[in-house]
Amino acid sequence: MSTPSLLERRHAAVPRGVFNLCQCFAASASGARLTDVQGREYIDFVGGIGVNNAGHCHPDVVAAVREQAGRLMHSCFHIAMYEPYVALAERLCALTPGDFPKKALLLNSGAEAVENAVKIARAATGRQGVICFETAFHGRTLLAMTLTSKVKNYKFGFGPFAPEVYRMPYAYCYRCPKGLTHPGCDLACADHLEEFFSGHVAAESVACLIVEPLTGEGGFIVPPPGYFKRLADICARHGIVFIADEIQTGIGRTGTMFAMEQHGVQADITLTAKSLGGGMPISAVVGRQELMDVPAPGGLGGTYGGNPVCCAAALAVLDVFERENLLATARTLGNRVRATFEAWAADMPCIGEVRGLGPMLAIELVRDRATREPAGTEAKAVVARCTDNGLLVLSCGHHGNVIRTLMPLVITDADLTRGLAILREALDHVFSARD
Repeated sequence: MSTPSLLERRHAAVPRGVFNLCQCFAASASGARLTDVQGREYIDFVGGIGVNNAGHCHPDVVAAVREQAGRLMHSCFHIAMYEPYVALAERLCALTPGDFPKKALLLNSGAEAVENAVKIARAATGRQGVICFETAFHGRTLLAMTLTSKVKNYKFGFGPFAPEVYRMPYAYCYRCPKGLTHPGCDLACADHLEEFFSGHVAAESVACLIVEPLTGEGGFIVPPPGYFKRLADICARHGIVFIADEIQTGIGRTGTMFAMEQHGVQADITLTAKSLGGGMPISAVVGRQELMDVPAPGGLGGTYGGNPVCCAAALAVLDVFERENLLATARTLGNRVRATFEAWAADMPCIGEVRGLGPMLAIELVRDRATREPAGTEAKAVVARCTDNGLLVLSCGHHGNVIRTLMPLVITDADLTRGLAILREALDHVFSARD
């Protein structure tokens, strides 16, 4: 009898609900390249879904992990405290937008950060309601899944969902839910929050509003200038905690350490994860000191939250950003990719819109620019052809018709050029075949 292949073993032991982009098995990775067990190399425009901004296996992060693992792997911060947790909390409080005293809670995942931020807001306000948005993605645990907008395949069959969650339209200018056009709309989508209090939930019942400054799974949608400032002002007027979910946008992904910096908004609570750990699982809730201190001892935390090895990795990531000036690198990368996408859009009718911030960019694919009919099937085919040709890239959006880029910020010019060429060829191939 022959030895089962890795793929056969995966199908026999792992549930089918665990999605896989392609059929390859990773063996190693470095910078913006991933090598599978058969020795085939891929250029990575996915970055572990926004996790590897500093690159795969950055040597400084690897060294920090090895050194910390040799001294202390786990004691549980609740039992015996350790300095890396405190040091990382200090760094994050200094880096997160907001000219007010802050404190930071360290956890394991983005979903944990979301759930704990809501807990803190509810404890601080004595209210239960949570406002979230269409196109949002906040995680896969019960409350985070409830806050997530897209039903299939994130929510279908997994109800009942958490109570006291209310969803309002997001500022999706390309497909405006109000049928208006910016700037003539005067940010009617933000002012809708005041109307929302009349028809959906009273402001006095709302603990917090949670929003992504640029939607991730929802399609890399960027609201117009002033949108978040107006939302934040309304929240402040009604004593509602404003939570910025920067789990995917944070740690340099948009060309600034946090995307809300580009919107001029200081959230009451900011969430970060993904690229913070450089590949190690860690997340953080960073917020106003007076909010963060409301829960009593024992009300926040977890066995592995702020694990010392993960903290060491995160501190090394932040050091790399400073030493290698990765924010400037990110802005340069974003300018180059945007210019390329916009040049493509000029002669490719299938590109309805180019959007994003910094190097967190996307193209929305349509079958017809006039009707803006989503080209979801075609986007799936583009992703598959890219994979076949050695480029890892993902689609997103409610219709699955948005191609997004999350390449490591340290990608070389040669890999970037080659990756963009593969993507362009896939677009040409798929849409010429359709025509």
